[in-house]
Amino acid sequence: MSANSAFNEEKGGSSNVGEPEYGHDPASGGIFSSDYKRHDDLKEMLDSNKDSLKLEAMKRIVAMIARGKNASDLFPAVVKNVACKNIEVKKLVYVYLVRYAEEQQDLALLSISTFQRGLKDPNQLIRASALRVLSSIRVTIIVPIMMLAIKEAASDMSPYVRKTAAHAIPKLYSLDPDQKDCLIEVIEKLLADKTTLVAGSVVMAFEEVCPERIDLIHKNYRKLCNLLIDVEEWGQVVIINMLTRYARTQFLNPNMNESLLEEGGGEKAFYGSDGDDDEEEDKDEKDKKKAEAPSVVKRKPYVMDPDHRLLLRNTKPLLQSRNAAVVMAVAQLYFHLAPKAEVGVIAKALVRLMRSHSEVQYVVLQNVATMSIKRRGMFEPYLKSFYIRSTDPTQIKVLKLEVLTNLANETNISTILREFQTYIKSMDKDFVAATIQAIGRCATNIGEVRDTCLNGLVQLLSNRDELVVAESVVVIKKLLQMQPEQHSDIIKHMAKLTDNIQVPMARASILWLIGEYCEHVPKIAPDVLRKMAKTFTNEEDIVKLQIINLAAKLYLTNSKQTKLLTQYVLNLAKYDQNYDIRDRARFIRQLIVPTDKSGALSKYAKKLFLALKPAPVLESPFKDRDHFQLGSLSHLLNAKAGGYQELPDWPEAAPDPSVRNVEVKESVPEWTKCSSREKRKEKKVEKPFYSDSEGESGPTESADSDTASDSESGSEESGSGSESEESDQQSESGSEEDEEEEERKKKKEKIKDIFPLNISVCLADHAIFPLPVSTNQTITPSGNLKTYELLHRITGEGLSVEYCFSRQPFSPDPHMVAVQIQFTNSAASEAKNLHIEDAKLQSGMRMKEFPEIGHHRCTLPAGETVSVVMGIDFCDSTQAANFQLCTHTRKFFVSIQPPVGELMMPIFMTENEFKKEQGQLMGMNEITEKVTLGEKCHGEHAVIQRVTTAANLSRVPCGSDKECRFAGKTVTSGSLVLVSVVTKDNGAAQVTVNCEKMVIGTMLVKDILQTLTQ
Repeated sequence: MSANSAFNEEKGGSSNVGEPEYGHDPASGGIFSSDYKRHDDLKEMLDSNKDSLKLEAMKRIVAMIARGKNASDLFPAVVKNVACKNIEVKKLVYVYLVRYAEEQQDLALLSISTFQRGLKDPNQLIRASALRVLSSIRVTIIVPIMMLAIKEAASDMSPYVRKTAAHAIPKLYSLDPDQKDCLIEVIEKLLADKTTLVAGSVVMAFEEVCPERIDLIHKNYRKLCNLLIDVEEWGQVVIINMLTRYARTQFLNPNMNESLLEEGGGEKAFYGSDGDDDEEEDKDEKDKKKAEAPSVVKRKPYVMDPDHRLLLRNTKPLLQSRNAAVVMAVAQLYFHLAPKAEVGVIAKALVRLMRSHSEVQYVVLQNVATMSIKRRGMFEPYLKSFYIRSTDPTQIKVLKLEVLTNLANETNISTILREFQTYIKSMDKDFVAATIQAIGRCATNIGEVRDTCLNGLVQLLSNRDELVVAESVVVIKKLLQMQPEQHSDIIKHMAKLTDNIQVPMARASILWLIGEYCEHVPKIAPDVLRKMAKTFTNEEDIVKLQIINLAAKLYLTNSKQTKLLTQYVLNLAKYDQNYDIRDRARFIRQLIVPTDKSGALSKYAKKLFLALKPAPVLESPFKDRDHFQLGSLSHLLNAKAGGYQELPDWPEAAPDPSVRNVEVKESVPEWTKCSSREKRKEKKVEKPFYSDSEGESGPTESADSDTASDSESGSEESGSGSESEESDQQSESGSEEDEEEEERKKKKEKIKDIFPLNISVCLADHAIFPLPVSTNQTITPSGNLKTYELLHRITGEGLSVEYCFSRQPFSPDPHMVAVQIQFTNSAASEAKNLHIEDAKLQSGMRMKEFPEIGHHRCTLPAGETVSVVMGIDFCDSTQAANFQLCTHTRKFFVSIQPPVGELMMPIFMTENEFKKEQGQLMGMNEITEKVTLGEKCHGEHAVIQRVTTAANLSRVPCGSDKECRFAGKTVTSGSLVLVSVVTKDNGAAQVTVNCEKMVIGTMLVKDILQTLTQ
């Protein structure tokens, strides 16, 4: 005992002097340390009153866990510190608890009240960690507590906490499936979240809990498509896979009319080039299609649903993702959903992934092998990318061989066969065998090279390597079945190989070939049987069975020479150890040697044995794999894996697309919330003046905007007036405009009272955003301007920011696009020092920041709104301008991305000038597309309104009432943009865009087609 106590004292002394090894590594205490003394120094540090010691102990414990060491015995000491006030200690404690809460459930339950208090912590990381620990305690008794915590977290101001709530949903569901209905309510709430941080996690929860509830996705479909580009990578994978299955249930097959279009000649040429069409077939035409005769139905072209196009358009940029899983997810989406003409875009991205690690290559090549069967032309330009390197692993080599074989055709087969000749010299025997099989498949699929391949394989029969010869024999056997009468020399040559080849499969193949075509080699076949009879007892079972077959066939065709040999072979087989061989011998004896007991079958022995066999079809092993969703584990294994969800079939009739329509709540009511009753009264008085969409632009300029304001009046004017009032006000005299001007001046004076600094330049007369007491106004002939959210009030902690492109010249720099920004302070406190920092722009882009708001004792009071104007030179591209929007306390990363139509400014042109300029912009600078106009887009007035809404162009006079012309130029370079829309009586139209910049012209056509079909 004394020695033991002395040892303990010595160990304790070493701990006191601060030796870190013992606590850092459990094995460093020596071989005499007892288990109950492990981690004593860490426990002491955790029990101390100093936060620094606790923090050091937690760091060492977490480091132990990271190295895979077991630290579960420290759970009681750690869990006591969950109530520690030091934030850094608390974070590490929660990291530990998440790891061990499931193992130490009883001890974790003792601290459950502390976890519940953590859910109310001011720090979002602590709230999220507390929820994560709570959901890791797998005890049914706390299910109600977990359910309440998840519901509260789903409404949390922090998107990180809401994301954690989404992660907790599948855990609770696996613990108690009866909570499914309550969890679906939470999922529905989180699906409506506009934050990219939450989107991926809630879709994962949706997939785990209720993948069949497709109705929850309808209202959020467009939002998920638009958020997709900004979601974190693994969230993108989950969302893309979910949207793939959703699209298969909601849209029509884009390739259903493929065969009809090929027969249609002219129709094929047009629709084949119309890959990015955004048309939507109206209901009248659909009804007509059903009523018409089948011959008429065939002529009806497929029109892609705009939501289908939205999905394809928003996923396409992700093909450039650095994450291979994201690229693979987009590739499978395009393969399963895109029109045949558009699937080719994925080939380049998949080829890029083949430069990655071998594991990634393996998965990608598995999918490419499946795709190349149905879409061979997609990968043909990248043929050399599938050539095999000597450093490739065997499984990669075999998959590349598979792809090369699938891509082989009459034009490239000579190149591929030369490549295969090199592969046969490889030291990798499995690879060589696969190459020979590939040569056989090429010969089967392409008749022109069959003789060449056969001669090449015959030359391989003299190879020194027995495995190469054996595999060649097996493949030659299959090829000879196609034209045996022309190749009797090859059969003779193979018969001679029976003395040398020892591989059972090869010997069996030669014997089968000689027996099947014995009439072509009548002298050699009996001699082969004689040799085989000598070695019968030493052969493998597969060879013995073929010897018996050979004997039977020769007995039936040449019994004079082979009768005794056959009887000898059958007697040997009668006493063989393998019952299959014994049974075969007994069966054949009764069939070919007639006796009194022989049945009726013996008469048909020749027909049974010497019947013509069909030539084997050499098919790819990947032929039927496409019934599994590409990129899935089931496709990789070629077997249904647990949790796999079948890819639905396309619907025969398109479901109602209106289920995805969301009533857009315009921000006008929110901006115009007044901070006092007096302002509300004043607003009611002003209503007759501002319920229309004229603003200050006058009756002539607003002529084109009437239809736009009418179409959106349901959402925009519900609180400010009716359409009838609007039409009445448009006929008012100029005196009312003077009154309107006076009211405007009064409001601007009020703004200056709130913001004493001189920001009159920012508060432009033509501001489309309402000031604190104004309503929505429009300043352009091209209809209502679309507003975009820059910063949500939840993300901005009460500060919401929206922007629009005002379509007014930016006075400091005419080469910049004017962007009007609306700040609304919904927080309880005032906002100060609103400004821009750290602008990250693409090469060539410039930005003119707005003056700082709220400096020198000036603030943006709670509940108030202000508008400012900034200029951005986008360099005639739709690249986003990224920057930080800063207040006196926070910085928010935001970006402004312009639609292509906002990169232009209108110019005046006469009809003759338009025709002259259009004549100079022909060829590649001209893009022409046909379109079926939407229900609400019939008539010249509607077409003008739609086009000028999509692009900032001016109307060009035209003598024809069937043609509308528009002109403009790009803001940065001044390149001409000419648009003409020719309408026809049947609701069809032709859109032509002439532009010096082909990329801008292509993008503009897409946008105009989309707006005309709505």
